[in-house]
Amino acid sequence: MRVIVGCEFSQVVCKAFMERGHEAYSCDILPTEGNPEWHIQDDILNHLDDGWDLGIFHPPCTHLAVAGASYWKKKQQDGTQEEAMLFFMSLYNANIPKIAVENPVGIMSTIFRKPNQYIEPFQFGEPFKKKTGLWLRNLPSLKPTNIIEPRCYWAQPHGSAYKKKSMRLSSIGGHRSSKERSRTFQGIANAMAEQWGN
Repeated sequence: MRVIVGCEFSQVVCKAFMERGHEAYSCDILPTEGNPEWHIQDDILNHLDDGWDLGIFHPPCTHLAVAGASYWKKKQQDGTQEEAMLFFMSLYNANIPKIAVENPVGIMSTIFRKPNQYIEPFQFGEPFKKKTGLWLRNLPSLKPTNIIEPRCYWAQPHGSAYKKKSMRLSSIGGHRSSKERSRTFQGIANAMAEQWGN
């Protein structure tokens, strides 16, 4: 199967598919941290029609995530949010038989539709909370592979959920760079390759 993983410089998902015998490439405007032979350093929109069987996309959430809702009005006025929404929809509507678009809780649930499912790292053997939506086309929902007790949030959470005492975990993941926050957890990448690569 030919797989493209868009907006991924880390190659975590790409490698998970390659290790299971698929022809997989990552694509990002950033150089890869992995093998450059399997990385397309370019805008993913230029490569959607290159004959893929499966596309997994991680569009930037900076202008879409609910964590930044206090800035939405400004972003709506200057057009950055609309540009991000159009990018998301271009990926979802690409001419690829099977598609998954990943994004945190945000505006796409309202202006487009709710995701097919929300997943958490702790459902796949990673001890963190980081609620993430998956918008799927011709793919089944991911089944949890190893549910464990979360130790902390992957990054400082925002909004009313954190303010509720019952939602607080014993420790907080703290500040992480945008690069760190954008990496797919290995447990989730493995589940994608195992369950969507068949």
